[in-house]
Amino acid sequence: MTETSVLSRKTGITLMGGGEIDTQDVYQALEFAPHLVAADGGANKAMALDLMPEAVIGDLDSLSAQARNRIAPDSIHHVAEQDSVDFEKALRLTCAPFYLGLGFTGRRVDHTLAALSVLVRFPERPILLLDASDIIFSAPPEMRLDLPVGMRLSLYPLGPCDGSSTGLQYPLDGVRLDPVGMIGTSNKVTGPVTLKMTGPCLVILPKAALRIVLHGLGLR
Repeated sequence: MTETSVLSRKTGITLMGGGEIDTQDVYQALEFAPHLVAADGGANKAMALDLMPEAVIGDLDSLSAQARNRIAPDSIHHVAEQDSVDFEKALRLTCAPFYLGLGFTGRRVDHTLAALSVLVRFPERPILLLDASDIIFSAPPEMRLDLPVGMRLSLYPLGPCDGSSTGLQYPLDGVRLDPVGMIGTSNKVTGPVTLKMTGPCLVILPKAALRIVLHGLGLR
């Protein structure tokens, strides 16, 4: 499918979905990624916080009439196809150096799994999901994170993955991760972390590490 971006920005975009969202997370995300885009029903969440999204993108089956009436018609972009979730539609039709996503996890397991699969389908685009307790993002080929000693760091493969690491209680060297075999949850930081990964793998860290992660990924 060939599509033209409806919104292109030189700084980060905060993407809001219709799932569970902590209000403080929204304001923190907007500090780092100041452009707000709603994926379908995420616009209802934005309106409830008196925030106006720069664009609303999706199949629009969850967009309330009240929210639609408050948003400029040329900011609403209907994507009718049903082969992708609204999160992916919003990513396809926007362009930014990175994304912070809220409201894409927590309410329904199937929606959460769909959002996680989107992360690894766009490996070239830095996308971080924030939920009630964690940051979740697709592991780049290489990264360094100066995380506090003792912090939890989980790796969850969405396919076969190989890697190497320093600064973890349980090193990755020589270990193959696989969703139907060995997974890498509940590891612990012992020093500056370096990761080299091949294959589709998620990194999961406590939400308190957001600033460190953005810096480590070269986004701040």
